[in-house]
Amino acid sequence: MNRLAQACVMIFFAGAVLRASVTDLHLRYVKEELRPFLIAASLLLIAAAVMTLWYELRPYAVRPGDQTDADDPVAENHEHAHHEPRVAWLLILPALGLLLVAPPALGSYAAGQAGTALTAQESDDYPPLPAGDPARTSVFDYAARALFDKGRSIGNRRVELTGFITPGPGGEPLLARMIMSCCAADGRPIKLGMTGNPPTGLASDTWIQVTGRYTDRVTRDPVNDEEIPYIDVESWRPVTAPKNPYDEMG
Repeated sequence: MNRLAQACVMIFFAGAVLRASVTDLHLRYVKEELRPFLIAASLLLIAAAVMTLWYELRPYAVRPGDQTDADDPVAENHEHAHHEPRVAWLLILPALGLLLVAPPALGSYAAGQAGTALTAQESDDYPPLPAGDPARTSVFDYAARALFDKGRSIGNRRVELTGFITPGPGGEPLLARMIMSCCAADGRPIKLGMTGNPPTGLASDTWIQVTGRYTDRVTRDPVNDEEIPYIDVESWRPVTAPKNPYDEMG
């Protein structure tokens, strides 16, 4: 792989990152706050690639008496003796995948492989739920209030949660949402059991909106033996996946 090929790969890779950054595609892999850094990094890569192309393709004059590489057998042999490994072309595969077949956000498979992320008390003081009936909140917020506040800050109010279906240890559907600190590599699941009128017959990774009330029922996550709270479901309906599939931590 010579410098021209390297520059082309850089442009291709940077273009894929830039496309993901200016659309909502990047929300599958990183937090929203990292978008400016992704855009800046991709623009720097494009600039570096363009400068490399200009340097390699710029016209230059050979003065009379100057020896060119064509006249120098040592230089010719040196050029033919040093080839970059063809495996370097594999660098183009991530960019090609991002452009043509963008991997989905973390879902039920990742949730089933990891234990619930609520492993320590998140807060001693919870603000009132948002106004409205039902109160719209996150899976993370409800689960934290249910476990660590014993539902006191929820009371008898109805709440509305949005998440995806993931199978529980006994095959029963759980409501889940992934959270992340930086990127999908550190993604962890928040899981909720559902009692009352839980959904049935839904495939894994189906996004639903659940309306229900607090219940003190809990179970254990077989992955890390941490508690999983429940919600007493009154109604539910399928919904499209949100623009940002990851839950807000607090």
